[in-house]
Amino acid sequence: MSNTLDQMLVAARARIQRVAPEDVATAMATGAVLVDIRTADQRRRDGVIDGSIWYPRNCLEWRCAPGAEHRDPLLADAVGPVLLLCKQGYQTSLAAATLVDLGVRAGEVVGGFAGWLAAALPVERYDDTRHDLQGSERASIRDY
Repeated sequence: MSNTLDQMLVAARARIQRVAPEDVATAMATGAVLVDIRTADQRRRDGVIDGSIWYPRNCLEWRCAPGAEHRDPLLADAVGPVLLLCKQGYQTSLAAATLVDLGVRAGEVVGGFAGWLAAALPVERYDDTRHDLQGSERASIRDY
């Protein structure tokens, strides 16, 4: 018997850390890494969160999994959880559960970017010269 999407979301969310947008800064101060998995078009149109790094959803597991050939040490060796952010917080529930299956301490920002905006938290304008970079490449910029 197959599951519905709603059942999958409930099961995934029971296994991951869920952080309210208002608590993300505190989590990052204690070692969490905020990973924006929205599309490049969404990020260009809606803006980005300062301190977040970007990886497209389609390569996330390969960048996070311990021992993966193409892993990003910033994610695979994170001190705190890898917190995922998508547009509304659905895609990240399933993605974070997959990372947990791989042995990664992972979670999501409740409500995604929409939740971030609803909490009236700051967003910066997208800048091609800085925000097209992924993961550790982005984190190495001095003004990060």
